[in-house]
Amino acid sequence: MVRNIAALMPELEAADFYLLSGVEQGMRFSEWVRRGKLPEYADLTHEEVDYRLDRCLDRELIERKTIQYEGYQLTFEGYDALALRAFSERDTIRGVGAPLGVGKEGDVYEVESFTPLALKYHREGYTNFREVMKERDYTADRQHVSWLYTARKAAEREYQALEDLYPDVSVPRPVDQNRHAIVMDKFEGVELARAKLDSEQVVGVLDLVIGEIEASYEGGWVHGDMSEHNVAIAESGLTVFDWPQAVPTDHENAREYLERDLRNVTRYFTRKYPRETPDSVDISRLADDVEASAVESVRAYADS
Repeated sequence: MVRNIAALMPELEAADFYLLSGVEQGMRFSEWVRRGKLPEYADLTHEEVDYRLDRCLDRELIERKTIQYEGYQLTFEGYDALALRAFSERDTIRGVGAPLGVGKEGDVYEVESFTPLALKYHREGYTNFREVMKERDYTADRQHVSWLYTARKAAEREYQALEDLYPDVSVPRPVDQNRHAIVMDKFEGVELARAKLDSEQVVGVLDLVIGEIEASYEGGWVHGDMSEHNVAIAESGLTVFDWPQAVPTDHENAREYLERDLRNVTRYFTRKYPRETPDSVDISRLADDVEASAVESVRAYADS
């Protein structure tokens, strides 16, 4: 788990951020940034670079390697610090609170602001880099791809989808984005996977989820990773979250991802609520109606 570095921020000086930004710039070109390049990238003297390197190493904001040459790279804590500074300078957030969720591809924290908000750090590529390289289309045309790049692109993709879909689709309201981090509304509810629906609610909730898939398609996006783990259910309704794998509806694989989303959701309901839901759903016909904005209740798509 990556440390929450919010409490460390008051200790950092402006020149520390120059050094971190310099390392970030160098990582665009290579995994490890050569020591000799840092004065140029950070716009600091050699002596100042030495001092700032020690400070940032002590705080585990960067790491060093000495095999073949002396090189440096950001840690996720260092990348978090750069994003937090940007949000603070924009007055987007005033402080970071308790964790709301921690996973392999993202950490989410409650943040202090004018209204309850959530801060999500994307972690794609840090521990499962090869898998992300296979799954994400935004890495396909890059000769040098780092975890820093994949995490930033994931955040940009998710933020763009949220901006395009809110408020017509039940997604968190996007507030701000910087590097690999997104600030959005904090939403209510529990994961669908942990909810226990009454028998009379099951088909209605499934229809609502499919309705959100249809609405997001109308808004130009396919979620691409839809499951019971990224739908929250509350008394006020549903929220569909986690959009970094979303693809535009004109993407060459959009239909494939749409059918996969529909299959994942309907299979979950069939498995958990076999008495209330059809044994099998005609996914191809359902996807046709999603594309045509003509979806009926899921029972209309039961395989005979």
